[in-house]
Amino acid sequence: MNERLETFLKRYDEVKRLIEDPALIKDQARYRETMREYSRLSEIAECQSEIESLFAQIAGTRAIVQEEDGDMKELAKEELSGLEARLSAAQDRQKLLLIPPDPLDGKNIIMEIRAGTGGDEAALFVADLFRMYSRFAEMKGWKFEVMNLNETELGGYKEIIFSISGSNVYENLRYESGAHRVQRVPVTESSGRIHTSAVTVAVLPEADETEIDIKPEDLRIDVMRAGGPGGQCVNTTDSAVRITHLPSGVSVHCQDEKSQIKNRAKAMRILRARIYEMEEAKAHAERSEARKNQVGSGDRSERIRTYNFPQNRLTDHRINLTLYKLDILMQGEAAELFDALKLSARSGSAGGA
Repeated sequence: MNERLETFLKRYDEVKRLIEDPALIKDQARYRETMREYSRLSEIAECQSEIESLFAQIAGTRAIVQEEDGDMKELAKEELSGLEARLSAAQDRQKLLLIPPDPLDGKNIIMEIRAGTGGDEAALFVADLFRMYSRFAEMKGWKFEVMNLNETELGGYKEIIFSISGSNVYENLRYESGAHRVQRVPVTESSGRIHTSAVTVAVLPEADETEIDIKPEDLRIDVMRAGGPGGQCVNTTDSAVRITHLPSGVSVHCQDEKSQIKNRAKAMRILRARIYEMEEAKAHAERSEARKNQVGSGDRSERIRTYNFPQNRLTDHRINLTLYKLDILMQGEAAELFDALKLSARSGSAGGA
């Protein structure tokens, strides 16, 4: 067991005793911070227990392989292969857990997906990506909420903005920012030709009100009637809200709710996240002198990934990863992809995108 792991496991025992102290809950800020640390340390402790258990199972199975003959030996060999694969995966996960986290990793996010080149087909792929991320969120036990959308007549989205909240959301999805290219035969294509379309994704760490000071006098707030696909009215009240932050020029439009108050609250959350991202990006650039990390800069114009449906292939160009199970990934079972990006970034001391 290496020294860093021993330190983490020792700290885990200390924090476990700490959260049993009734006095801790009286200090809500300290309580939340302690619980976040406990959650992270619990993962490390559970992973170590799994590794130790697998080592013991492998030792026992190897003994069977050496001692038995016939069918029993073949079954043991097959089981040994599976155990060794699980051990390798657990050790990779442990490496990731032992790398110090970025301060932003524990944050919730606001994700924005927009159709680029490709018209209706790009808008349909926006809906597909939203489905992938929302299903992944469900599997992780996270909550997600649609904040604004612009739907097309074919059931796609020109744009969809939604929040995801839960444990270490930003850590898992931060590397999704960038241009996503899709290659497939569109539903509108009668000749069977493969088209290439593109969408852009932005992942914004959600800022607390205390982290971003937005002065009321710096805001221009416009209200208007909400519009839907093809120009139709979503409702008959002036419920849509556009908020513009005058110093930065950042503007947010929300119309998803029938209540102007709710649209205004959502627009402020998005605005706060965009301004927070701008400030973080500026600080990161100053710290690293604009050095790009292993998984890219997070620039939305940078092509990060290709989804080739005819070949059932997903390729992430930043880490040269190709997976021939696009159908499974698009159902939200994408932990393998997101973990590979995290491991590549952290093992290269990349910091954050």
